[in-house]
This record gives sequence, C-alpha cells and structure tokens, in this order.
Amino acid sequence: MKQNLKRLPARFYRSGNGREPVREWLRGLDAVDRRIIGADIKDVEFAWPIGMPLVRPLGRGIWEVRSSLPQGRIARVLFCVERECMVLLHGFMKTTQKTPTMDLDLAIRRRRGD
Repeated sequence: MKQNLKRLPARFYRSGNGREPVREWLRGLDAVDRRIIGADIKDVEFAWPIGMPLVRPLGRGIWEVRSSLPQGRIARVLFCVERECMVLLHGFMKTTQKTPTMDLDLAIRRRRGD
C-alpha cells in the first residue's frame, strides 16, 4: 500500500452550488503564477506545520499561504484546517500591506458554510 506523505492534503472549498472559487481564481492566472502558488501550497501540504515566511495565521482559524510572484506582485490563498486537510477558501492578489477585511471576512464566511 502506498503511503501518503502529505501531512496536510489540500482540497478546494466547494460552495452549495458546486463552485470552487479558488480553483476558478487559479485558472484565471497565467501559468507562471499558477505554478508558483501551486508549489507554495504543495510545500504546506508536505511540511505542515510551517510558519513564516510561507504561512501566517490570521486568527479565527484562518491561515494564509504567502506567494511572491514576478514583478513584485503578491498572492494570498486563505485556508482553514478541517479533518486533517487544508481547505482552500479564498485566493486573491494583494494590493495593500494589510490583508483586506473583505477578503478575510469572505474566508471566514466560507469556513462557516455561509
């Protein structure tokens, strides 16, 4: 039997209507950005628990994967941990120093199942 080496396998949040917003967001990015963000998520899967600079807790059970993209751009994927999986709740391009309240609130609502 093959042993799963992932410590915290990733799965996409799925809304009540079957949409997977983070998967859709990733598909809208160019291949280089997708590859970088995907590699960062993979690093979390295999190295959990992991901290800065790759992962930072935001409170209320929400964590962020911090990805640095070409041309100084920054991407964030917000996730929670449920049933020994990282659930990818929300992804966005960061344009301000602080995580926007709107993005954090959206991840919290998705975690609650709203």
